[in-house]
Amino acid sequence: MRSLEEIRGWKDLFFGALSGGVATLEEMHTSIARLPFSLLERAPVTGTPAAVVRFVHDGITGGVYFALRGLAEGARTAAEAALVPLASAAPDDAPPARPALELAVSALNGFVGDRLEESRNGLRFRMGFRHAGRPLALEAEALRRAFPEAANARGRLAVFVHGLAGNDGVWRFYAEANWGDPETTYGSLLARDLGYVPLYLRYNSGLHVSENGRLLAETMEELVRVWPGGVEEIVLVAHSMGGLVTRSACHQGKTSGQAWVDAVRHVFCLGTPHLGAPLEKLGNVAGYVLGSFELTRPLARIVNGRSVGIKDLRYGYLVEEDWRDRDLDALLEDNRHDIPFLDSATHYFIAATITRSHDHPLGVLLGDTLVRLPSASGRGAPLARRVPFRDEHGLHLGAMSHLELLNHPAVYAQIRCWLEAAGMPGG
Repeated sequence: MRSLEEIRGWKDLFFGALSGGVATLEEMHTSIARLPFSLLERAPVTGTPAAVVRFVHDGITGGVYFALRGLAEGARTAAEAALVPLASAAPDDAPPARPALELAVSALNGFVGDRLEESRNGLRFRMGFRHAGRPLALEAEALRRAFPEAANARGRLAVFVHGLAGNDGVWRFYAEANWGDPETTYGSLLARDLGYVPLYLRYNSGLHVSENGRLLAETMEELVRVWPGGVEEIVLVAHSMGGLVTRSACHQGKTSGQAWVDAVRHVFCLGTPHLGAPLEKLGNVAGYVLGSFELTRPLARIVNGRSVGIKDLRYGYLVEEDWRDRDLDALLEDNRHDIPFLDSATHYFIAATITRSHDHPLGVLLGDTLVRLPSASGRGAPLARRVPFRDEHGLHLGAMSHLELLNHPAVYAQIRCWLEAAGMPGG
């Protein structure tokens, strides 16, 4: 049985969608009916009869939609009442959800997570680390129990940050196929091969990147404060949007003087849209075009209802100044600020294309299906903005998709190679 908070969250989500659907249907119905009635009312012969018919039509349809809203609200009240007896029966510590359900909730957080947070919906993710499918308390004793090897790990942490609509479990994707073990991840391999303690983050990817960056910076500061034996080195491994969140956290942590930032030595960005994502640009154009016509304006509101986190992906926004007091649905308006890398850390990128060659027309167009190579490498057109990765700290992998970057032998081999090279004298 899931927690009462989550059950109530599903209930609120369903009835919110139902009410929104009724409102959108009514708005579209009104827009569609307005045009023929307006034309008929202007004609000398049909003007008066059309006005009468329109009055009757509006009265009937208004009553129908009023009744539908009333039924929806009544059903919501009844459902809430039905949950009251469950309050005492719902377990305080619900078992981990099935992976498919977890991914569904992750997708909701990605696409409407800002609204889940605003309404305090029980399905919203909170920023925090997870261990064995459960939240990990940032307390010294809880960390010792979860990581008995921590005392012998010389304070070396590898922190994994997922991307849009993801969760801590996505790092196990393709594990069975690639490693023959469903639990093998980059984290487990780094623990085995190089002695790092792996920590997996979960966060609401529908929030602004800058907001998640601030929360991650605060979380990392607390982690370093309570970690048994102290922290000497932090490696950050981030996928997709997670790379933006990680860079934002490092910037904000450095700006505010947080101690954890000084321990960051390596930042790996896997398929991160540093210069923006083409699908979000397409969504922006679609919403703008649909909003230009009265008949399709209700559809524009649906398209533009995607989360602010997704909208940050349009140009790879990292800080609050990028979006504060801006129209987030303005047509292809780039307000991005250039943010430097951490001086204490080496930054790397790994980019993929679905074609073996990066200059194949299909690979140039689609990249890894979600992020194109220039964006993932931070190297756009000449004279365009660039992210200052050094040539030797970047890698292109062909015949690979965006999600395969999460758990692939070639990716891990390169991460390990870079870390080992950095640990050698003069490396």
